[in-house]
Amino acid sequence: MNKKLLSISIISGFILALAMSSCGNSKKEKAAAVADSLAKATPLEINKVMGIAIIEPAEQIANLASESNGVIEKINVKAGESVSAGQTILSLNNDLELAQIQQAKSKIGTQKQVIAAAEANLSQLKTQIEKARRDLNRDQGLFDGKALTQETLDNSKYTIENLEKQMASQRVAIEQQKAKISEINADIKYYQTLLSKKVVKAPQAGVLLSLNVHLGEFLATSQSIADFAPNGPTIALTEIDELFASKVKVGQKAEIKNQGSGDVIATGTVILTSPYLRKKSLFSENSSNLEDRRVREVRVQLDDASKVILGARVECWIDTKN
Repeated sequence: MNKKLLSISIISGFILALAMSSCGNSKKEKAAAVADSLAKATPLEINKVMGIAIIEPAEQIANLASESNGVIEKINVKAGESVSAGQTILSLNNDLELAQIQQAKSKIGTQKQVIAAAEANLSQLKTQIEKARRDLNRDQGLFDGKALTQETLDNSKYTIENLEKQMASQRVAIEQQKAKISEINADIKYYQTLLSKKVVKAPQAGVLLSLNVHLGEFLATSQSIADFAPNGPTIALTEIDELFASKVKVGQKAEIKNQGSGDVIATGTVILTSPYLRKKSLFSENSSNLEDRRVREVRVQLDDASKVILGARVECWIDTKN
């Protein structure tokens, strides 16, 4: 009985070992077939790449600020309105600067009177020295004729020398007074410069997207006044993952779609591809976050921006076939 059981066990073990060997060979054959199939497979062609983009003016949105502190006295433009280059957006109170300019101008009038008086004095000295020279000629003749003393002749010569020194001194004084005119004019120019900074003007033609101040508010130089979008082309600024970054080229066409929608709201052309990869940052809420993946910045200039909104997040599909 024991011999039969032993015989059955040996036979069963042989059959199981044979089955396992057969199963192992089958798996190896299947793995080899899959590997061969993958080796012969055509690589997947990427015809389009997509990145989340933000709509911006080509020259980017600017934050306007004032070059001077002051109380807002007048606001000339409302948010959403178009402005031309140099158009005044708002004005600050400028009473102090106007008073300084007026005061400096009044000093010019006073200084001109001082100069006129000094010139009149110089003219008087010229008259006196002409008379003194005539007197000297007369005294010299009398001295030569033994009709005048040496002391009297020397006094006549001293009078001329003294008048010449006074005239030289007066000429220097006149030049100094004239120099003060130049100084006052420089002060006026300085006060006029300060006055010009009491207005905020549009740096170029564009649209005032927002206005962050109110009439009567004190405005500091560090304070943002408005968001300004310059006129010109509109772009979609996107970042393409490093895996597909090399496929994007300048000149490729792109479609702009609302997120989660298949509707094309704009088309455009790639006008710039960054020459290097960087950390993903365009839509990162925390710039200090470490990113394993790198991205390439890409700019797409839109053909028609009438259906997009500045600042909107959209999908940017770039055709990489060509």
